[in-house]
Amino acid sequence: MNQIDLIKKCKENDYSAQVEVYNTYKNMLYSSCFRILKNREDAEDMVHDAFIKGFKKIHQVAEDINIGAWFRRIAINTALDKIRKEKNTFLIEESKEIDAQVEDVDFDEAEEMSIDFIKECIHKLKDKYSVILVLYLIEDYNHREIAKQLNLKESTVRNQYARGKSQLLQMIQNNKENEFKRTFTAT
Repeated sequence: MNQIDLIKKCKENDYSAQVEVYNTYKNMLYSSCFRILKNREDAEDMVHDAFIKGFKKIHQVAEDINIGAWFRRIAINTALDKIRKEKNTFLIEESKEIDAQVEDVDFDEAEEMSIDFIKECIHKLKDKYSVILVLYLIEDYNHREIAKQLNLKESTVRNQYARGKSQLLQMIQNNKENEFKRTFTAT
């Protein structure tokens, strides 16, 4: 079934079309939610909530929309809502903001690292950094969109992005140094 027919059927509350949409996009939504929430159960709950919200509002979308991207946006917003409600990580502005003109760090060092290792490093960062890095680097939000979603100033988002990026690069550098030491002592 093509995208337009699938959306039409979903608007008609066709169960088989809804199941097809769910099966097609559940993993993509789960990945986005897990990167933000860092918890399997919470990510699964947010995926289910996103599909419920999406199917309730499916009549509002144009039939030529990318339905996967639309559900993904709902899932990300649902995950961010959970963070705002439960953790309050982003609602409190930092009292000491560093300059918005933070030195931009180059990610070329990370080229040799595996994607899984980099994801693991991002996962280890504080939520206020990891969520912003995930939204910016992986989910392709810009600083303004992130600021709006998290109810922060854009300069705070830029600062937290720079700090998170710096910490991530430090983890990568530490790993390189440890690999070098292991290689050097093994010979």
